[in-house]
Amino acid sequence: MDIVLMILVAVLVFGAVIFIHELGHFLFAKKSHIKVNEFALGMGPTLFSFKKGETKYALRVLPIGGFVSMEGEDGESEEPRSFQRAPVRRRLLVIAGGALMNFVLGFLALCLLIATGGPIASKTVSRVSDEGTGLQVGDIFLEINGRHAFIMNDMSYEFARTQNGTFDLLVRRDGEKVHLTDVSFPVVEAVDEQTGEPIIDETTGEPYTYMDVGFAVLPVEKNFFTVVREAFLTTLSYGRLIYLTLFDLIVGRVPINQLSGPVGIVDQIGKAIAIGWRSVVQLLALISINLGIMNLLPLPALDGGKLLLLAVEGVRRKPIAPKYEVAINMAGFAMLMGLMVFVTFNDITRLVR
Repeated sequence: MDIVLMILVAVLVFGAVIFIHELGHFLFAKKSHIKVNEFALGMGPTLFSFKKGETKYALRVLPIGGFVSMEGEDGESEEPRSFQRAPVRRRLLVIAGGALMNFVLGFLALCLLIATGGPIASKTVSRVSDEGTGLQVGDIFLEINGRHAFIMNDMSYEFARTQNGTFDLLVRRDGEKVHLTDVSFPVVEAVDEQTGEPIIDETTGEPYTYMDVGFAVLPVEKNFFTVVREAFLTTLSYGRLIYLTLFDLIVGRVPINQLSGPVGIVDQIGKAIAIGWRSVVQLLALISINLGIMNLLPLPALDGGKLLLLAVEGVRRKPIAPKYEVAINMAGFAMLMGLMVFVTFNDITRLVR
């Protein structure tokens, strides 16, 4: 693959995700009448800039971030329209605006994918080849292993995630909720359609296997409303998937060395380019929703950490002392940088193997 194309697409993807995030902060700040000194895309020295009104708009050298510089955000200011002088509720909206816009970008990307893709899969069973599972034609999937099924792909994820190979299903049948416990499906080897030979996993040397679920679902008629609904539900599904993956990392279900950073994401973008534009757009949606979710975690130096401090200020009815806030943010920034070094090392190690 052309390395230049891969870098260009990676810059465009990261640029779009970062731009929309900072645009969220910017728009909510303007709406809240907070003075914005600069809106920058990228970091480092300025390549190009212009000033409109009171705000400087800049494009910087390194395409690895961006920022919105608001008056009084990081210190005291006598400006009546400074960030610190705005009501807590407005500051909460400004900080949360970045993540909100990331969710909007992910949602719009999914709308494009669903509108231009194949049929939308419903959660209604249309065919059952193995009656031993307890499923019947007309059943509507509601939950799998106690988790709500937003879309049919939630079923596939749980099938891959469950370790013991059995599932508890909740379906709606003839208007009633029916529990199906200890449902299992056979695991079969994947074979080449032309030769009939098993397909071998190059990493493990073992044949690929998959779960033959033995049922099919009805398609949904595609129109504006069903596309929007499916995109919204898929956004919720992606968000929960990110939280579940984070939980799996914490409890050790997924090794910590599987965590990826920018280098690993660029590698995935390269693979997505080789498959086609749809894979790139899907990765854009996942990255954007992921950034929104992760930024809302209540950790220092993240938007979620700032939201937590603002919530404490709202309860106490007075701000936290600046020296403590700075210390908390500096500690959080140091931890983030350490994590970034760790995941970058993992990414490079995987690439050179």
